[in-house]
Amino acid sequence: MKNYSLGKSNLQSSRLIYGCMRIAGDQSVNAIDKGKRAVLSAIDAGYNHFDHADIYGGGASEQLFGELLKQAPHLREKMILTSKASIRPKNNENTYAPTRYDFSKAYILSSVEGSLKRLHSEQLDLFLLHRPDYLFDIDEVAETFQQLKTSGKVAHFGVSNFKPSQVAMLQSALDLPLLVNQIEINIHNIDALNDGTLDQCQQDKLSPIAWCPLGGVAYSAWGNSFSVEDEQRIADELTSQAQVYNCQPWQIILAWLLKHPAKIFPIIGSTTPERIIAAKVALELNYSREDWYRLFEARNGQAVP
Repeated sequence: MKNYSLGKSNLQSSRLIYGCMRIAGDQSVNAIDKGKRAVLSAIDAGYNHFDHADIYGGGASEQLFGELLKQAPHLREKMILTSKASIRPKNNENTYAPTRYDFSKAYILSSVEGSLKRLHSEQLDLFLLHRPDYLFDIDEVAETFQQLKTSGKVAHFGVSNFKPSQVAMLQSALDLPLLVNQIEINIHNIDALNDGTLDQCQQDKLSPIAWCPLGGVAYSAWGNSFSVEDEQRIADELTSQAQVYNCQPWQIILAWLLKHPAKIFPIIGSTTPERIIAAKVALELNYSREDWYRLFEARNGQAVP
């Protein structure tokens, strides 16, 4: 799989990123074994970028991945490890505290330490702020990033689910460039096409990473407001295009995202080896501008103005 630079760095990421959110499953022996097979399948298929977060599996996903690295430390040399933090779920430690977002220095430093310990690694290649904290202080975040950079615990930084104004605000306080904005974009949620997010990515050389690229409603932040008729119209167009390109409909969705000149990096989160490998088909499709607009029209239910 061909690698591409992330943002303005020399960090070379596979175009498809492997998402580790579900690799620990229900944390049973069978689920752990399945997760390990999935990660190894991704490595064999050419994925070199692995996406984590402190909350995935309550830390179990990073723990599983770290055990693999402990058993085969040579794997770490050629991979990009990304983790995220800021989402603090409601828990029994403080019954008064609701689920919240936290960019405080103390929390971010603690989260990075926890991720490094679970991942059996000395450094994160990329650290992302997971979701915007409505109370975040850009100067405090800048100080935190600088401390993590100076200590060698994080090499590069980015954000996730940020709006363009939030990216610009944070970048204004930083002496180092943000490399990525990890966003939800798929056939159901195209906000990033219209709200300036992808425009900013092109303008500022910020790499967009797509979570939920296939539009799985269970993991979408907004759910699905599409009617049965809408879904059927989209499915019909996907099926038609899949026949033309001799592939599966879901691979067309990936090709649709990959076509955008902002150079979107989709996250593949399946734990099925065959699916992880098959996602690469989308990289080889010579997907046309005309078919991009045909699917866009089917998605919207009307032609562009």
